[in-house]
Amino acid sequence: MDEQNRNLILATALSFLVILIWFILFPPEEPVPPQDVAPATAEGTVQPAVPGAEANPTLPGTSEAGVPGSGQGATAAPEAPAAPRVEIQTNRLSGSISLAGGRIDTLNLSDYRETIDPGADTVTLLVPEGQNRAYYALFGWSPGAGLDAGAVPGASTPWSQSGDGALTTGNDLLLTWDNGAGLSFQRRISVDDDFMFTVTQSVTNNSGAPVRLAPYGVIARHGEPDDLKGFFIIQEGPIRQTGEQLDEYGYDDLRDFDADPRWGPASDVVQVEQNGWIGFTDHYWMTTLIPDTAEPFQAALQYDAARDIYRTTALLSTRDVAPGATVEVTQRLFAGAKEWETIREYEEAKGIYRFIDSIDWGWFFFLTKPIFAVLHWLNGVIGNMGWAIIALTFIIKALLLPLAYKSYVSMARMKELQPEMEKIKERAGDDRQKLQQEMMGLYKKEKVNPAAGCLPILLQIPIFFSLYKVIFVTIELRHAPWIGWIRDLSAPDPSSLFNLWGVLPWAGPEPGSILALIFIGILPLILGISMWLQQKLNPAPTDPTQAMIFAWMPWVFMFMLGSFASGLVIYWIANNTITFMQQYAIMRSQGMKPDVFGNITSGFRKKPGGTEKTAANKTSKPDKK
Repeated sequence: MDEQNRNLILATALSFLVILIWFILFPPEEPVPPQDVAPATAEGTVQPAVPGAEANPTLPGTSEAGVPGSGQGATAAPEAPAAPRVEIQTNRLSGSISLAGGRIDTLNLSDYRETIDPGADTVTLLVPEGQNRAYYALFGWSPGAGLDAGAVPGASTPWSQSGDGALTTGNDLLLTWDNGAGLSFQRRISVDDDFMFTVTQSVTNNSGAPVRLAPYGVIARHGEPDDLKGFFIIQEGPIRQTGEQLDEYGYDDLRDFDADPRWGPASDVVQVEQNGWIGFTDHYWMTTLIPDTAEPFQAALQYDAARDIYRTTALLSTRDVAPGATVEVTQRLFAGAKEWETIREYEEAKGIYRFIDSIDWGWFFFLTKPIFAVLHWLNGVIGNMGWAIIALTFIIKALLLPLAYKSYVSMARMKELQPEMEKIKERAGDDRQKLQQEMMGLYKKEKVNPAAGCLPILLQIPIFFSLYKVIFVTIELRHAPWIGWIRDLSAPDPSSLFNLWGVLPWAGPEPGSILALIFIGILPLILGISMWLQQKLNPAPTDPTQAMIFAWMPWVFMFMLGSFASGLVIYWIANNTITFMQQYAIMRSQGMKPDVFGNITSGFRKKPGGTEKTAANKTSKPDKK
């Protein structure tokens, strides 16, 4: 077997290994069915202790409840009452804030729709309590020693709006509440042009005695999201930056947490000294609590099994408020799309530590980050993400060209040594050690590296993984059109052989079905042809088994990769096309004439005995000078 065929077999084996790892060894996780629990009302009844306080406080975000482990009976929090709402209206967000608890609990992303249909609903991120899959943010104060839960605003506290009007960019919302015992609270909420809320809480002590309180932020999620992908390649669930590392969890991880003596069952709490944030991330969206970068806090992950509520909490350090004094603390809330440019700006301009890592870059982050940065820049220049992917392919192939050139030259030299290698095999017979020694001597004498042809193939695998990751996880590819029928580069080709790619007047099979896998679209078909043509640069192997494997390989891959994202298939088609041109040019530069047409037609001719006739001695001839 010559070196080119050996390398092609290696490429095939490695590629099949990739597919097997993805779709057999690591299949998408089955979604966990919602637990059969009573409808969720207000927040649960698990209580943490405020650092430095002399008594256990009430859980952040709850109404009054007993403290487990303190001898008091735990009672369910009352249902949040109906309350007036304040509208949120910016160029990119719409929603409202409930004056019951001051909850940010209704939020839609104006720039994003559920489907590519222009009339589709905008994406809903936050949902009020009492509705399906409630998802909201709460802020408040946990009372220390000498204060009961009713002395501080809770999850259902009726706040008053100071002034009129909606919360908009440039028009803050000011909420006030007085406990009637000398403590008055204010909460100022502002929002920027993108997805960042700033929540400033203050308390003024006119009670005549010092008090201790701890500010907090809570994001609560009732049940798992309906659109949970459950695919190992993306992070979906709680996320926590501790300042030292980024911790990523699945929802099942929270259910498996052990009990914490202060925070209750299914809890995991770490102390963050600085540069921390905590929240939930979805495939394309994220909701995150961000204390000040220098602010220490307890970052808690919890699961309330009785109400099927997942909770992330940022409990800040206790504040001592002297009589007549006012204490103020600020937290931020990111609630929006994981746009690379927007999140990078928050990291660089607002100092949010490693905020760009909230996008799941994967194991090959050292490749995925620069690849996406270049892709994003190309998209800005070209104005179309599909053409940007093709331009990126040219750049990658140009960077790998020196290595590819050495690889092709090495393979050409190996073909020249085939007669001498055959003589060595005849002399060595069954003596494997002698065969290896003489082969190594030949390679050394002729200065040929037999492994040189494998290196470009090995480099292509992490690049392929990285580009797959980029296309799959980044929102910039979501609903991004290319040409004609390709209106979403993050989805498979919607055309289908079932209706002759739109010619016949009926719809194609449902995406993800067996019929959709069989009746492939136009892009997968072009991919198969590009792989087949690339094969024809070299004659078919003389061994019938190898020849059969090579003949079927492009078409097997065509069906296997037909369900991949269109953006990835475009990359692969472009990569195959450029590789074909590069290899053809390099082979010509080495004095060889690839007989592509002859290699194609040879597959349709048969020897008298019924076996296929190869063009092994006819094609890729050296130039006669």
